[in-house]
Amino acid sequence: MQLERIRIGTRGSPLALAQANAVRDGLVAATGLAAEAVEVVVIKTTGDKVLDRPLSELGGKGLFTKEIEDGLLDGSLDLAVHSAKDVPTVLPDGLSLAGFLPREDVRDAFISLKVATLDDLPVGAVVGTASLRRGALVKRLRPDLEVVNFRGNVQSRLRKLEAGEVDATLLAMAGLNRLGRPDVATAVLDPERFPPALGQGAIAIETRSDHTAIREALAPLLDQTVGTCLAAERAFLAELDGSCRTPIAGLARIEADTLSLYGLIATPDGRRFEEEVMTASPAEAETVGRELGAELRARGGPAFFADWV
Repeated sequence: MQLERIRIGTRGSPLALAQANAVRDGLVAATGLAAEAVEVVVIKTTGDKVLDRPLSELGGKGLFTKEIEDGLLDGSLDLAVHSAKDVPTVLPDGLSLAGFLPREDVRDAFISLKVATLDDLPVGAVVGTASLRRGALVKRLRPDLEVVNFRGNVQSRLRKLEAGEVDATLLAMAGLNRLGRPDVATAVLDPERFPPALGQGAIAIETRSDHTAIREALAPLLDQTVGTCLAAERAFLAELDGSCRTPIAGLARIEADTLSLYGLIATPDGRRFEEEVMTASPAEAETVGRELGAELRARGGPAFFADWV
């Protein structure tokens, strides 16, 4: 089937548009279609509309994908571009992930106009973040700090920081790089000490499972190694029923034909955590993800997850 037009669904933030335009440019180059034949369609999601409450109170990750997925299902969109960490582990019937672009920096950035590092913040300083993972990790390292809900896109959070609403905030380095603003980072956090979200730094592309022509057009853009790592990370997340309501971190890497998967679970207050690394062959990515999730779930015990509901 010859494609004559491609419609890409995305959220409307500057970062989401940067990601969608990267996919658009890749498709223009790969298919030979005229630039105007590959259209970026902005969809406002529930997660974009409701900004006064934490994501954990609103229902989790699907808030950033549902309206876009509705467009895929009704045929008004051909593909959707998401930050991989925002994509639920269970997709609607008829939809699937075609794959992932090459991964950006997986680390988090510490941003403050007052101090150079997280360790330098004074006792009682206020850190703003919408992420339960980041909040739990901050409390794990600095239980003396106050963590407050701090939602909005990159630009709005930076404006709030400049206005003095918080003493510091945390953002993904991948997003800052894609926006051409790595200079905003006061310090880049070591992923061994401050592990990332599952899928952080990766751009996921979702399509209808039966849209063969689009999936073939996307194939040259996709990174198979990243796909294998994300298969492990998403299987780990799925085993733990992970969402924006659960403080979970982890990262898969492939070196010398060995896949290593690190995973961490934490209580929202950061007082308890369990972490582990498992290795396997890349072909066993999903299996090792499920095994690591089951291991940490068993190690934590029922009481560990009492605050996750």
